[in-house]
Amino acid sequence: MENIIEQNRQWIDETWEKIDKKLSRVAVKSRNKIPYTTINGVHDNKIDDAPAWWTNGFWGGMMWLMYIATKNEEYRITAETSEKLMDKALKMYKELHHDVGFMWNILSGVSYRYTGNEDSKTRFLYAASVLASRFNIKGKFIRAWNDWEGNEHEGWTIIDSMMNIPLLYRASYEIGDDRFKYIALEHANMTIRDHIRPDGSVVHIVSHDPQTGDAIETIAGQGYAVGSSWSRGQAWAIYGFVLSYIHTGIQEYLDTAKQVAHYFIACVCDDYLPKVDFRAPDEPVLYDSTAGACAACGLIEIAKCVPEHEKKIYINAAMKLLKAMEKEFCNWSEDEDAILMMGTERYTGGIHMPIIYGDYFFVEAIYKLKGNEFLSW
Repeated sequence: MENIIEQNRQWIDETWEKIDKKLSRVAVKSRNKIPYTTINGVHDNKIDDAPAWWTNGFWGGMMWLMYIATKNEEYRITAETSEKLMDKALKMYKELHHDVGFMWNILSGVSYRYTGNEDSKTRFLYAASVLASRFNIKGKFIRAWNDWEGNEHEGWTIIDSMMNIPLLYRASYEIGDDRFKYIALEHANMTIRDHIRPDGSVVHIVSHDPQTGDAIETIAGQGYAVGSSWSRGQAWAIYGFVLSYIHTGIQEYLDTAKQVAHYFIACVCDDYLPKVDFRAPDEPVLYDSTAGACAACGLIEIAKCVPEHEKKIYINAAMKLLKAMEKEFCNWSEDEDAILMMGTERYTGGIHMPIIYGDYFFVEAIYKLKGNEFLSW
């Protein structure tokens, strides 16, 4: 693994320099915003119209990564400003949902773990309590979403929640009580059973009987169709399961991360530019750079967890993903606040746009390759 990283050291260092050069400017420019995308190259601001939007932790989380790596105080100031802006969302209990891990684990959780800030600890544990409250005791799963437009989603689970349950592992550790961890374990076990197919592809949404936990049907979600393979869902599973392994040491979680990773690698190995859905028609060609960036983070962590003779499988794939996307999809211009272009929200909309979590995971992947060991999740 180290040999592969050293062989790519020049590219890693040059890419990190580009990231730091851009973000050191944008951190100040967008300090009082919670960005989601850019409009004509300028960050928008979700805190005004959607304080409880699920991606609102990524901007501050990215600022913490940059501060930890560089010790540039401008990054810390922006991270702390972002966290305080997010207090508006903490007051909106009815709008909070399964994604509170995305919102506060990498924001307030990192702030507390890195600085000891007690206010951050309170925010982080509040978010964990919200997530734990969504656990269906009879069905043994964490419910996804709230109801909208008159639809009932009482029994719905989604693969995305694998990236949120590290919040629960962290909370149990901090309070010295495993009750949060037990919820995370039940949900992870359900996900293996109901969301991971034998070939390593992933189901985005499963509807369960809320009284028994039995799977009733699968739902296409943000992919092309029922039975397809939404690439960001694959990435959530890769990174989410290796994180569950890191937090618990349970071998089945690492094995599942590897199984999904092998499927993902097989699907991108032509050019390492991830399509939105690996089972969609050849035309139109729709990419999702966010899937590649998140998968790269997971692949790097898998490489740290497997025996020496396996490491190169995962680190090689991560390097190829990142280098291909940096070449084809990154924008280093000062006229553009975002870094990673060609993100896609779903197969049916929000196509080929910069999205904040694409930037976050791209930065986190390079941060890892630079040798930074602090794990935000």
